[in-house]
Amino acid sequence: MREHGTGRTHLKWATLAVAGALALTACGGDADKDPAPQGAAASPGVELPKLDGEKLQVAAVWTGPEQENFTKVLKEFEKRTGATVTFVPAQDPIVTFLGTKIAGGAPPDVALLPQVGALVSAVQNKWAQPVGPEAQAQLDKNYSAGWKSLGAVGGTQYGVYYKAANKSLIWYNAKAFEAAGVKPPTTWKELITAADTLSASGTPAVSVAGADGWTLTDWFENVYLSQAGPEKYDQLAKHHIKWTDGSVRQALTTLAELFGRKDFLAGGTSGALATEFPKSVTQTFTGGDRPAAAMVFEGDFVAVNIAQTDAKVGEDALVFPFPAVGAKAPVVSGGDVAVALKPSKGAQALLTFLASADAAQIQAREGGFVSPNKAVDPAAYPNDIQRGIAKALIAAGDDFRFDMSDQAPAAFGGTPGAGEWKALQDFLANPSDVAGTQAKLEADAAKAYGN
Repeated sequence: MREHGTGRTHLKWATLAVAGALALTACGGDADKDPAPQGAAASPGVELPKLDGEKLQVAAVWTGPEQENFTKVLKEFEKRTGATVTFVPAQDPIVTFLGTKIAGGAPPDVALLPQVGALVSAVQNKWAQPVGPEAQAQLDKNYSAGWKSLGAVGGTQYGVYYKAANKSLIWYNAKAFEAAGVKPPTTWKELITAADTLSASGTPAVSVAGADGWTLTDWFENVYLSQAGPEKYDQLAKHHIKWTDGSVRQALTTLAELFGRKDFLAGGTSGALATEFPKSVTQTFTGGDRPAAAMVFEGDFVAVNIAQTDAKVGEDALVFPFPAVGAKAPVVSGGDVAVALKPSKGAQALLTFLASADAAQIQAREGGFVSPNKAVDPAAYPNDIQRGIAKALIAAGDDFRFDMSDQAPAAFGGTPGAGEWKALQDFLANPSDVAGTQAKLEADAAKAYGN
């Protein structure tokens, strides 16, 4: 069997401290007016070489505000080194995009890969360059063993995890909850009850980004991890058990309790299937006391899209941890790993910069960003919600589970209109077809994993 992963499936499972970190923010309050907590001392500045006249290209699938915020990091790198850096927008699956660039003799110097499977593929295709000593020194200084292992393949360090994500969060419209008399649920049963109350009040409960299959994999993973447990999660992530397993049937049946209620979904089933991720967020926080939906599920990066509305994080937009389906609430993490694709001094210098607290703190100030870098000053985050999410991630150390679809071969877990993305979109369209969904998932997984 082809392995996809570099140790993350051996990490312990824990519930993180996120529930406690978010408990106060779920109650509201003006987070931005609170004094920032005392954090680590400001970084003295990572040492970078002079690169006057050198031109670099950096590829990532980021768009909109996320791309704009990262560009500010690249501008600082230019200022410190004298290099010129161009951001190259990539398409999913990024492995296909990079393969085309490399075949044409024009690979970017650095790429930020959103799937673990993409990192493994880049190494197996002999595209990736090992991390140099300066970047390795920053990793050893600033990162836990778990995050370093995520960027290693076969014992060699190839990547720097610049951006992390807590993908077990549900953001909600405070006014919609207040109007319906609903409080943040802590269990799946409470979530369904709250959804029923919200929808009966005239505001659909959930905005689902069904047009983007990756959001649906995150829905499934959170339900599955909490309900089936960490051992089953690891087995399914490696395809050591089949998607026709009873644990998958149970998770899909549970998810159908939400997806199968058209009145729960903003725009009904057809509306959900036509909604892309950015809109799923903005429509939840516009429309005054009559938004398109009361809740939206996704990671800490939702804050970037909330910033495009008039809603204020910590007041109008609040958040609670994904409810427990089984004994414990799930904690699923994701991330983007920076990899050098050229053996150049500039590419290695950029990896060194991205592994430093200096780079992360620039983007942290913009919101919608969490760094796994433990040297980042918590005061860099713009509000208590972001600060709490970041501190919980660092406090967890190596105790987390990485996004399952991001561990899979890209053909199964990371390709629009194919594999898991497409099967779960079909499931959203017809949540009663649990067996058919399982059969399709298993057929696609067996083909992609080669077993």
